[in-house]
Amino acid sequence: MLLFCISFPAILSDAVVGKEARRVLEDAQVMLEKIISEKILNAWGVVGFFPANSVEDDIEVYADVSRSEVLTTLHHLRQQMVKGSGKNNFCLSDFITPKELGVADYIGAFAVSTGFGAEVLSKQPKLVGNDYNAIMVSALADRLAEAFAERLHQRVRREFWGYSPEENLSNEELIRGTYRGIRPAPGYPACPDHTEKAWLWKLLEVETRTGIKLTESFAMQPAASISGWYFAHPKAAYFGIGKIGRDQVEDYARRKGIIQKEAERWLEPNLGYKP
Repeated sequence: MLLFCISFPAILSDAVVGKEARRVLEDAQVMLEKIISEKILNAWGVVGFFPANSVEDDIEVYADVSRSEVLTTLHHLRQQMVKGSGKNNFCLSDFITPKELGVADYIGAFAVSTGFGAEVLSKQPKLVGNDYNAIMVSALADRLAEAFAERLHQRVRREFWGYSPEENLSNEELIRGTYRGIRPAPGYPACPDHTEKAWLWKLLEVETRTGIKLTESFAMQPAASISGWYFAHPKAAYFGIGKIGRDQVEDYARRKGIIQKEAERWLEPNLGYKP
């Protein structure tokens, strides 16, 4: 079995897979035109910004700018790695101003989908011609969701939150993520617990406003959906939690108000011990 890790557009001229890659691209462009002209897919999204401050590894989200009422608390995990001198173990709460400093800060949240219509088509190949086209519709819906999330984040930085109003980056710079801020999602390496999506859904009223639903396992439906948090801190960066010890899992369960066994269930890939 051969695995290829060639980026676009170089893959189009590759001696081994270039011909097939060009064929797939052409087919995708034809299907994309069909999706646009026949309005096959529908896109929905919601975004919001909330007063917030950090309390150690948690983030308190407040009901309004008076910050007198805690609307909900977001729970995060800290790396437990051995690093060189002067290098810290990160937690997402590090990118929100500590409550004790008395400085107002904010956190953003979003959920978008371009999958409305895709799942019906992908399960009924006769509507799009054949199995190959059905798979193509699903693949394009996934790519369009990523594009929606990228464009929304750009507008957040430049307009809605407006912390980088002068940003003017090329496509290559956008792809490299050279802009200020991050948008990690529950389930990402920095926040691997999918159950935290429940708070995001409540804060934004996601299902009511967009129709995007959460399954019992916290998967999003339609599948071509993306959600996450916005952090605007200038030094905010993506990272992975890695393996964590029993002591942190115990503390995490206590903070979330759940039993340790439940916390271990959702954090299983990150456990540095056997429960």
